Amino acid sequence: MKILIDNGHGSNTPGKCSPDSRYHEWSYTRQIAAAIVRQLKYAGYDADLLVPEDYDVSLRARVERANTWCRQLGRRNVCLVSIHTNAAGNGKQWMNARGWTCYTSRGQTAGDHLATCLYEAASLHLPGHKIRKDYSDGDPDWESDFYILKNTLCASALSENLFHDNPQDLAFLESVPGRQAIIDLHVRGIIDYVNG
Repeated sequence: MKILIDNGHGSNTPGKCSPDSRYHEWSYTRQIAAAIVRQLKYAGYDADLLVPEDYDVSLRARVERANTWCRQLGRRNVCLVSIHTNAAGNGKQWMNARGWTCYTSRGQTAGDHLATCLYEAASLHLPGHKIRKDYSDGDPDWESDFYILKNTLCASALSENLFHDNPQDLAFLESVPGRQAIIDLHVRGIIDYVNG
């Protein structure tokens, strides 16, 4: 199975930072995505960054990169996880929203099982943190028309790893144990999906 890790946004994406501008989502998610790929490779899995560049690569180009692998290997032999952090406001003030969320495209898709594996791993690696779930369709993931989820041919999920405009969530994200928890939950969830 080819595992593609997509790191959200790029250095030239406006906004996407904490209200004090010390945290930038593009930088954090690239570091986390690279660490996930390293750990998966160390464990013997075929993992790659979808976007190794620092600058923002268009969603259309990201989808085409993923779908190229799908056409080469078959869509059942590829999965994609896009790594983000969430925000409840416009980036100008601290907010109260907290928690971890995972999205898939609408309807019953191969991404649902991938997201469920990530939710199970998040529950293990983020004790004490809010895990945001939506069971309206029978599984915990939230559904959305995010372009990268809707247009990739393979199983795809997008994780929103806590809120970078909440001071408590951000403190955890930036801590050494917090960073490792975010890495570990993705590695565990992806391995469980691949081996499931």
